[in-house]
Amino acid sequence: MDFCINIDVVNSDGDIRVGQKLMIDNEKFDITPVGDLVQRNLTTLGHITVRFDGSTKPELPGTLYLEDKEIPSIDLGTVLKIVSE
Repeated sequence: MDFCINIDVVNSDGDIRVGQKLMIDNEKFDITPVGDLVQRNLTTLGHITVRFDGSTKPELPGTLYLEDKEIPSIDLGTVLKIVSE
């Protein structure tokens, strides 16, 4: 299933890296590979691709890869953030 979500990027401090988590509201997803252009695209374009497929190697430079886990419902007001643990 493919879909596009518009987000407001705020407080983009530091680079996104493997081992961090993407939070969708209160649900955590492990970040696996990070494409070479993810950080630049997010901060300059406000756009990246996210794949929930558990990949271990980044196939596409503008893609953030996450563990293979069911995607929760994303609605108006859903909060997405990247955290380190």
